[in-house]
Amino acid sequence: MEDENKKTEQPQGFTYEGEKRDDPYGETRRDAEPYTFGPFGGAGRPYGEEAPRQDVVEIAPAPATKEYRPFTVSGGTVKSDWNAKPPRRTSFRAIFASFLAGVIVVGALMFTADRQNWFTGELFGGTPQAQNTTAKPVNNPVNNAEDVVRPNNIAKIFEQASPAVVKVETFAKARQGTTWEDEFFRQFFGDNYRSNRGGEGEGDLQESGMGSGFLFDSTGYILTNQHVIEGADQIKVTVEGHDEPYTAKLLGTSPELDLAVLKIEGNDFPTLKLGDSSSMNMGDWVVAIGNPVGFEHTITVGVLSSNEREITIQDSSGSTRKYQHLLQTDASINPGNSGGPLLNLSGEVIGINTAVSTQAQGIGFAIPTSTITEVLENLKTNTKIPQKPVPFIGATLMDVNEEIAQQLGIEKDTKGSFVREVIFNSPAYRGDLRQYDVITGMDGTAYKNKDELIAAIQKKEVGAKVTLDVLRGGKEVDIIVEIGDKNEFNVQQ
Repeated sequence: MEDENKKTEQPQGFTYEGEKRDDPYGETRRDAEPYTFGPFGGAGRPYGEEAPRQDVVEIAPAPATKEYRPFTVSGGTVKSDWNAKPPRRTSFRAIFASFLAGVIVVGALMFTADRQNWFTGELFGGTPQAQNTTAKPVNNPVNNAEDVVRPNNIAKIFEQASPAVVKVETFAKARQGTTWEDEFFRQFFGDNYRSNRGGEGEGDLQESGMGSGFLFDSTGYILTNQHVIEGADQIKVTVEGHDEPYTAKLLGTSPELDLAVLKIEGNDFPTLKLGDSSSMNMGDWVVAIGNPVGFEHTITVGVLSSNEREITIQDSSGSTRKYQHLLQTDASINPGNSGGPLLNLSGEVIGINTAVSTQAQGIGFAIPTSTITEVLENLKTNTKIPQKPVPFIGATLMDVNEEIAQQLGIEKDTKGSFVREVIFNSPAYRGDLRQYDVITGMDGTAYKNKDELIAAIQKKEVGAKVTLDVLRGGKEVDIIVEIGDKNEFNVQQ
């Protein structure tokens, strides 16, 4: 029985008394720790005490090639090296040198990968390598590797350009009973801050508006918007670094282009150079400087959002101004910015800030220098600016609606243009077009509303004769009108 028990295979690391033990430190451990938990004794049983015999379950031994080590400490020595000398520690200098070398290698790899576009495969959203070597490469691919969020010379531009930007204040004589709540261009500009200062008699000068401008000639020539100085009896200009404002003289204006040139007495004023607006591309950075809502010399930054914009602004008198070829920008423009410069990153003026949409955010407009340079000398010398003919007939029109049709006693579904007013001595007046007429067509072509009719008139040549199809008192009549030039009348059609 004893021999049979001795022949029974036991799990490695587990033995009974009288058998060879796999634990080389068993004797020491049994002397120091008579009771323990673990693979070298039963729970609560001293080493060497034979456990009650049970049926032995044979367990397959572990592979002979694997060395079993019950416990170890991370970073410690193996049991055979306990009495050996500790390994030599690596010096700090060697560690630092290795770290520095790693930084240099990784940095070099990153730079090379960026330059050679190693990571532009499909996984990273790039274009996979073309399998067809005959395919044409993309011309001028966009590379943002070295782009910056915003130019770093904005402060320098402001430092150099700001002294040439001036504040323009206008004064007008108070008139009895006038509230001065003028809505002139307020929808877009808001530059004329009219206010009635009670207690002042008729003839006293009162502040009527404020805007911006800039010096473009060192002898005191200033460029601004015409609407900034509209209706002013006196113009004051404040130049940075000068204690008292200057009284400016108005030299020339262009209501059609909304430009004006002022002159103050003096020399050696700081100036801004007029740049080329046609060289600008959409997305180019621009800088606006002015006096928005009275905050003098405020700088705002944005990009050129678009060009060749057209907008129409109607003033309180009912006349309409049509702006063409405007620059659009998202640089913040507010009431008081009008007349101030819009600059490129070279500090050159590429436009005059003129209007802002009050129904949106970040939509402002500037008159480009391509328009300014064509008329600048005329404005300086106060000579008439040559204007392109604008075909018109001289009638104020509105669309026919059901109410108008009922009042005129015509069919309620009549389409056309109702004549609200005929300008004295205009082509319409001379052709016997009358107030309350309804124009349904021209030269045999029907036009359903005033916009269609005006567009058709503007395509005609000045001096050409047209036949208007008119409803008058319920009867159809033909009116022959010779197309005139709107520039001679300064009114809308």
